Amino acid sequence: QFSGLLGTVYRRGNLTFTRDGNSLLSPVGNRISLFDLKNNKCETLPLATRLNIMCVGLSPDGTLAILIDEEGAALLVSLIGKCVIHQFYFHKPVHSVSFSPDGKKFVVTKDNLAYLYHAPGKKREFNAFVLDKTYYGPYDETTCIDWTDDSKCFAVGSKDMSTWVFGAERWANLIYYSLGGHKDVIVACFFEENSLDLYTISQDAALCVWQCDTELDGLKPMPPKDAAKEKKAAEDDEELLEEPKGEEIRGKADPSEQETRDKVKYSRVAKYFFNKEGDFNNLTAAAYHKKTHLLVTGFASGIFHLHELPDFNLIHSLSISDQRIASISINCTGDWIAFGCSGLGQLLVWEWQSESYVLKQQGHFNSMVSLAYSPDGQYIVTGGEDGKVKVWNTSSSFCFVTFTEHNSGVTAVTFTSTGYVVLSASLDGTVRAFDLHRYRNFRTFTSPRPSQFSCLAVDSSGEIVAAGSQDSFEIFIWSMQSGRLLDVLAGHEGPISSLSFNPMKCVLASASWDKTVKLWDMLDSWRTKETLIMNSDVLVVAFRPDGKELAVAALNGQITFWDHENAVQTGSIEGRHDLQMGRKELDKITAKQAAKGKSFTTLCYSADGQSVLAGGLSKFVCIYNVKEQILMKKFEISCNYSLDAMEEYLDRRKMTEFGSMALIDEGGGGDEGVAIPLPGVKRGDMSYRHFKPEIRVTCVRFCPTGRSWAATTTEGLLLYSLDSGLIFDPFELDIDVTPSNIHKTLSQKEYTVAIVMAFKLNEKKLIQEVIEAVPSSEVDVVCSSLPDLYVEKLLEFLASAFETSCHLEFYLIWAHKLLMLHGQKLKTRSVKLLPVIQFLQKSIQRHFEDVSKLCEWNIYNIKYALAISQQRGMKRPAEETPGDEEELDSDSDYLM
Repeated sequence: QFSGLLGTVYRRGNLTFTRDGNSLLSPVGNRISLFDLKNNKCETLPLATRLNIMCVGLSPDGTLAILIDEEGAALLVSLIGKCVIHQFYFHKPVHSVSFSPDGKKFVVTKDNLAYLYHAPGKKREFNAFVLDKTYYGPYDETTCIDWTDDSKCFAVGSKDMSTWVFGAERWANLIYYSLGGHKDVIVACFFEENSLDLYTISQDAALCVWQCDTELDGLKPMPPKDAAKEKKAAEDDEELLEEPKGEEIRGKADPSEQETRDKVKYSRVAKYFFNKEGDFNNLTAAAYHKKTHLLVTGFASGIFHLHELPDFNLIHSLSISDQRIASISINCTGDWIAFGCSGLGQLLVWEWQSESYVLKQQGHFNSMVSLAYSPDGQYIVTGGEDGKVKVWNTSSSFCFVTFTEHNSGVTAVTFTSTGYVVLSASLDGTVRAFDLHRYRNFRTFTSPRPSQFSCLAVDSSGEIVAAGSQDSFEIFIWSMQSGRLLDVLAGHEGPISSLSFNPMKCVLASASWDKTVKLWDMLDSWRTKETLIMNSDVLVVAFRPDGKELAVAALNGQITFWDHENAVQTGSIEGRHDLQMGRKELDKITAKQAAKGKSFTTLCYSADGQSVLAGGLSKFVCIYNVKEQILMKKFEISCNYSLDAMEEYLDRRKMTEFGSMALIDEGGGGDEGVAIPLPGVKRGDMSYRHFKPEIRVTCVRFCPTGRSWAATTTEGLLLYSLDSGLIFDPFELDIDVTPSNIHKTLSQKEYTVAIVMAFKLNEKKLIQEVIEAVPSSEVDVVCSSLPDLYVEKLLEFLASAFETSCHLEFYLIWAHKLLMLHGQKLKTRSVKLLPVIQFLQKSIQRHFEDVSKLCEWNIYNIKYALAISQQRGMKRPAEETPGDEEELDSDSDYLM
């Protein structure tokens, strides 16, 4: 099942902090990611909208969120259960959504209207979205919303340069009229704390301060008679309308003096301008923290200002990016400010008082094209068309290092067998080696003549590095130790498309567009060992983890399997019909008729070698059983129709007599695009082009632990893992194996029998209960008497238990005893058990890193305290001797 999205941290839409201020909700395409800033973890919720998310509304109690996509389709989501509760369609694009502070209502703005809905409560309701009122007033599209603290009124900003204050209920002394004073689009409007005083900010970097002559308590309710009459009139009108509009409330742009007498009045008390040097005057986003009176404004140049209101005192001005700041959010305490830059997909959380980053993440600017797992499965390295190499932590989902040495697109990345060196090949003619200890590029491999490298492989010892050329049809071999070019393998008559080293022998397989796969023996004078002839251009080649089989994917959509020792084909899979490439918007035929793209461009074996995973220019990833040669499962990696090549059939609604509607660039008039200008008006970027990226899978890899796999796609780096939930999957079950019998056996201290019975029933909680009931002194005896079949199952359980349990030492004793007593027998089945052992190693390594950091910190603190006490001349206890510090070091080693 889908378990996470890496590589994309922000696309577009508004950022929102959770109620406690420790987590941040960020829209990533048609999904939503939750960044836990306290625990340094990221989680992508397992739900998706049909198109890219435009705006997010979070309820005040933090349990519900409303996600609205580009066409106005909304999902009501539970953040506790992480599931969709309700779906609703607003019929038109929505500009903003905001819950009232009491959580009883929410406002949605679309076109030039504001709609007030009853918010879903904690009781069961037939319809979660009930329309209460429709507010008319602005002439142009609405842009922003803000509520008063008591939920009585809300303000709406518009593109017609006006701001309107509306009441959530009808107030007798509040007349709805527009507040002007601006010469550009209103970007944001904010109420002062516990007041009707208002701040409005426009795109030309102007701030207006509006003072109200009435307090919030001074609003008078409408007499009940008039309210009842108006409600009845609204209901009568509603019967004639196709779409219900609730109670209609119309504001007046220019009310007469008689109408405004004894009513709430606004007066502009100040107007301020931000620094207008350079590109400052294009203000793009703003946020206001009411308790601390902190105003944060972001500009198109990537600069942001911090001001204190109402005096407009500049606290500081900083540049955090060279791209337009699209969204700003402040957490509840006012300490952290989140910035989203959609141009480069950046997400930054800034602590303004200490002037330091809490979070700084950025995905690949262009598409990701390659990925590789580290040998323990703890890290993933990705390479992109933007020339960057990024390393991600699979447990936290954060990128912790980015290498930017390449000058062109990265085509392939891989880890060496130690897991501490990352290699990358690029179109700039270099292969670079990066050290994950010191985070530096310590080797650069080049060819005698400039060549564009399209693929990369490193042997199991990590000593021989091979890269295939796209233009000279040669394979270059270097020594990792010395960095010298050892040899150039020539023989292919077309571009080299893929390389793979045999994990067990020093044999290199190279695939080419010349319809051949060549096997080179690295130890036999660099000569060709074998040439396998294919029916079509070869796109990708991969060895099975035990090195006894070779899988080859060709342009005709076939995956063939070879016994490379004897050069015999052992099987083939026809994958052309499983891939199902989608129809592009401008295609005039359905996806089924399209011949292009129906071939696998990426391929890998599962950790146990029984399955093969394949993907290509499609939204599907297929997993096949190698032995049976059948399709086991087809994963749909995206349901996002904002991407191209998603649809299968022709959409007649989009076809006109002049061609497809997709030919008309509707995105041109957006915030970033070129608005159709009046003569002589210069505005917008004339080089801007609106385009839809095409959905494709560029690389798939299985995790060495065998529990998950990853794919680099147009959406980002998608992770799929085995379901960790409860699944009743008994093993060799008989009638006597019941939970009560297991507990009875356990009470009789027959631990080995109880463990075997628990594994037969195969319920995780029961297995955990039985194992944790075994005294640590009995672990040795139980491990020695455990049948061989259950040793493997127990190791797998220990590996998964390490991820969640706090009983580290107890489980380490189990793992140690099992491996010591059964090590020799396990070695004979090492190929089959390798994923389990690597999973166990990954879990232990993660804990080791966490605990060792903590121990080092404690040692440092104790030494520091001792040094301070000595400086102050404090008398140390008599029993302490100079050798204590050495003892301390030995204790720390024991802890580590």
